[in-house]
Amino acid sequence: MIGRIRGILIEKQAPEVLIEAGGVGYDIQIPMTSFYQLPDVGREAIIYTHFVVREDAQLLFGFANKSERSLFRELIKANGVGPKMALTIMSGMSVEQFIQCVNFEDVSSLVKLPGVGKKTAERLVVEMRDRLKNIALTATEHVSLPSEQQSIESTFVSLNDSKQEALSALLALGYKNAQAMQVIKAVYQDDMSSEQLIREALRAMA
Repeated sequence: MIGRIRGILIEKQAPEVLIEAGGVGYDIQIPMTSFYQLPDVGREAIIYTHFVVREDAQLLFGFANKSERSLFRELIKANGVGPKMALTIMSGMSVEQFIQCVNFEDVSSLVKLPGVGKKTAERLVVEMRDRLKNIALTATEHVSLPSEQQSIESTFVSLNDSKQEALSALLALGYKNAQAMQVIKAVYQDDMSSEQLIREALRAMA
């Protein structure tokens, strides 16, 4: 099992990155909380990973630290939560914030995340309560320094690079095109990087 990758960050297009280690390039899907902590392209990064093997695909998920990976592993054990939803949850809140939601039974914060309905949120609060003890907080352990598709494609043409990357990331996380565009336009400021724009958009939708 692949548990950690140390290599050069070749590409980063949220929510995916490409890291080259030992002459091999690894495509890794990561939550936005980890994405924010990545170094610049061309620099070395260390990412903790979780490898998923399915009949139709082999997927590698990455995290800034062990606590994020632990939360991901516990989330995908929950009824009705797959890797994609787990990444969406972790992109919308930190490990500490998720633990707080569970401890205080804050269902309202969870249902604001795309794809998380009230029943799913309530189930998460119940199922995750006993699993939180398996998550060791290590916040200092960061990484190193189809009809709708046509409208989405036409939207990209009118956006600058940072807006395109932000829209792509939000769509990959499960947000609807119209919702994502509205928030991006509301929070965008001149010279904003894509990472800053994604962060502000997610914060505005929280």
